Amino acid sequence: MKRFFLALLALPSLVFAEDTLNSGDTAWMLVATAFVMLMTPAGLALFYGGLTRSKNVLNTIGMSLGAYAVGTLVWVLVGYSIAFGDGDFIGTGKVLLSGITSDTLSGTIPELLFVAFQGTFAAIAVAIASGSMIERVKFSTYIVFAALWIVAVYAPITHWAWGGGETLNFGEMDFAGGTVVHLNAGVAGFVVAIILGRRKDYGKVAIKPFSPVLVSLGAALLWFGWFGFNAGSQLAADGVAASAFLVTNVAASLGVIGWIMLEWLVYKKATIVGGASGAVAGLVAITPASGSAGVEGAIIIGLVGGALGFYGVAKLKTMFKVDDSLDAFWIHGLVGIWGSIATAIFIADYAMADDYNMASQLVSQFSAIGLTIVYSGIVTAIVYFIASAITGGGRVDEESESRGLDETVHGEKAINL
Repeated sequence: MKRFFLALLALPSLVFAEDTLNSGDTAWMLVATAFVMLMTPAGLALFYGGLTRSKNVLNTIGMSLGAYAVGTLVWVLVGYSIAFGDGDFIGTGKVLLSGITSDTLSGTIPELLFVAFQGTFAAIAVAIASGSMIERVKFSTYIVFAALWIVAVYAPITHWAWGGGETLNFGEMDFAGGTVVHLNAGVAGFVVAIILGRRKDYGKVAIKPFSPVLVSLGAALLWFGWFGFNAGSQLAADGVAASAFLVTNVAASLGVIGWIMLEWLVYKKATIVGGASGAVAGLVAITPASGSAGVEGAIIIGLVGGALGFYGVAKLKTMFKVDDSLDAFWIHGLVGIWGSIATAIFIADYAMADDYNMASQLVSQFSAIGLTIVYSGIVTAIVYFIASAITGGGRVDEESESRGLDETVHGEKAINL
């Protein structure tokens, strides 16, 4: 009888151990998902649109818009299943969100909300890659590429990092997408830029941003949306989410400072485009560490991220001689590598396990970095060639490139005077 009453007393703990819907977590994640959605067709679109030349502004914005639309469709059809379905190397079983209802939970939130949240990550990843290939890739080729890339590259890498693919996880720490999103997208864009070749007037004429005003506005929207990107990755309204929110803001601010400091030392100018780019670099740098770094770590991570982004754009890009149009690799890929390494170094006491070993964790981080670079690089090239074959060649003709893709592809101008 005594055992019977003890069992009854244990029932509440057994019930609450199961996943139950938390309205606070759900409300926060609805907002966080909307934040991240804003990043692609608004923030990144304006940031990239302002950086490109006037004759290609709408085409560049259209790539972000198209990436979000096509990415959302592909994600719910098959991308989510590959990323978060059951399986080791790739996930299966959730094609067309099979088996997921309004009552199905993922932790303390509806799984349908988790699907939507993760879908915004997939969309912005392929949109980031567009920054390396603008002004010379066919719009149709890019749209086909975006759909195939999410399925063949983004979703598998997501599965290995977050979706249960233990064999290729390596024990990596990537809270919100340092390798999954930023390094992955940066490598993809760089590979396509190499295949496409340089723009016909690259290095022959000055290529100036259409509008530093749009660049600054786009960066501000990205900064705002990044709170959902990083703090939302906790999937709960709790202290870790609050910490991620704070360190995201700190690192972005230090990214601005790091970029402008070096820019001033080298060029004796502090440009608004540089400051906006530094903010993005700081945000990229803190992304994988946002759930584990404290404020002190965020200061260093953001400062180095901004400085490294500037060095990549100002120096390394010239050395590599690859026409990465809007510097997607240098700001997202290179800085993403730094952020992943820094995650193992600048881990706060509250997030550190008793048996934490920095050297061992660095090996895990480098292993994940290496896998992402190799897999993304090789499969991205294959995906691009398939997309190019489907659309009858991936690069626009010389006349369209000279006149600009806004008029020749879309029949519009960014400004009608």
